Amino acid sequence: MAELKMPELNSVIVAGNLTKDPVFRQTSNSTPVVNFHIAANRRYKDSSNQWQEDVCYVGVVAWNKLADSCRDRLKKGSAVLIDGELQSRTFKTEDGKNRTVVEIKAKRIQFLNKFSKTQGNGEGDVIVESDEADYEDNTFDKFLTDEESDLMKDNK
Repeated sequence: MAELKMPELNSVIVAGNLTKDPVFRQTSNSTPVVNFHIAANRRYKDSSNQWQEDVCYVGVVAWNKLADSCRDRLKKGSAVLIDGELQSRTFKTEDGKNRTVVEIKAKRIQFLNKFSKTQGNGEGDVIVESDEADYEDNTFDKFLTDEESDLMKDNK
């Protein structure tokens, strides 16, 4: 019998809102890195046909230019779409115990909120706004049931 070979696939796409401001720092060789957590919500009907909500908290890490972009554009409550892969890492806590965490190593982050940033030298600064969040892609709507479509309308 032929040996079954497992595909090497590690891919995650998740949307949510930041639970706290991101933590930005640089490694000893000046590589930018940012860490933050998002809350990803899921609504479903329980066995008694009542709507329930479940929240999943997910840690995210981003490196290099992506980290710089996050530092400039994200804060607590920001909505993001993360495309990345799961990674685990182990570290020692202050009391000397080993702790392992699983988090998403971001490859791409789509910022879903409008943002504005100030450009200038402090005198007569100009506010530049991005309209990236104004675009709404509804192409997936054709895959929704009537009930799911109604739920999406209720959330807007």
